[in-house]
Amino acid sequence: MVWIKNVLENQLILTFSITFLALLIKYVLVKMLRKRAASKGEDRRDLVNNVKNFLNFVMIVLILSIWVHEIQKFAFSIAAFSVAIVLATREFIQCLIGFFYLMSTRPFRIGDWIEVENFVGEVSATDWVKSTLLEVDLKTYEYTGKTLFIPNNKLISSPIKNLNFLKRYATHKFKIIRDQSVNPYVFIDKIIENAIQLSSDFYDVATRYNHMIERRLGITIAGPDPKVKINTTDLGDTQVEFTIFCPSERAIELEQAITQDFLQHWHAVAQKSDSASSFS
Repeated sequence: MVWIKNVLENQLILTFSITFLALLIKYVLVKMLRKRAASKGEDRRDLVNNVKNFLNFVMIVLILSIWVHEIQKFAFSIAAFSVAIVLATREFIQCLIGFFYLMSTRPFRIGDWIEVENFVGEVSATDWVKSTLLEVDLKTYEYTGKTLFIPNNKLISSPIKNLNFLKRYATHKFKIIRDQSVNPYVFIDKIIENAIQLSSDFYDVATRYNHMIERRLGITIAGPDPKVKINTTDLGDTQVEFTIFCPSERAIELEQAITQDFLQHWHAVAQKSDSASSFS
């Protein structure tokens, strides 16, 4: 057992051994968790991310404990430059503080949709320095294919909006603007009726999800029945605003279907009006 004693006394070898062992354990655990999640069809990215961060933390603590005396000597030797070092590394230190802030407050989990400043995305990973987001376009509720890396210090100084409820269902709003040649009140009831028909296949689920959000947030939100608001623009054109509580992945599909239905009725009324004018 002499070689074991030599390894324990050699700080460099011990450091490499701990690093190798920690990385090996992390690799095996992550692979097992992902395999188990895939077999059960579950999203376990949050657990995988926490396991990675915990093992990294343990590895760093063990390595620091090995080199603690050398670090103390080094710190004393550069005491005169400590202020300069802090100033030079303050962004990095703020990122570390931001990581502990995220771990203690848990404003979001892996897989949540969040908005930080003007960036919106699904959280795919967090570490000691940054949070990784898969960018999402809130107009279409689809991934853009871009990956965002947000420094953790931004999560301290900027508001974090948790948009996780939008991941499944969203209060989707869109507008249709036309001239004043047609009175939309003539056919708007038919448009609402058709919109309700388009929503019939998910209406019950949307109702339950709507009530669940209201209970959790303690507020009243629009839905699940489609709503229509008619007013005019600054230029005097007719503006029709639709609000529909629907599955996020079907928002654009429903918008196109309702827009098509609206324009068909609009042009039908316009043609009748033109025919009546020509006849007279």
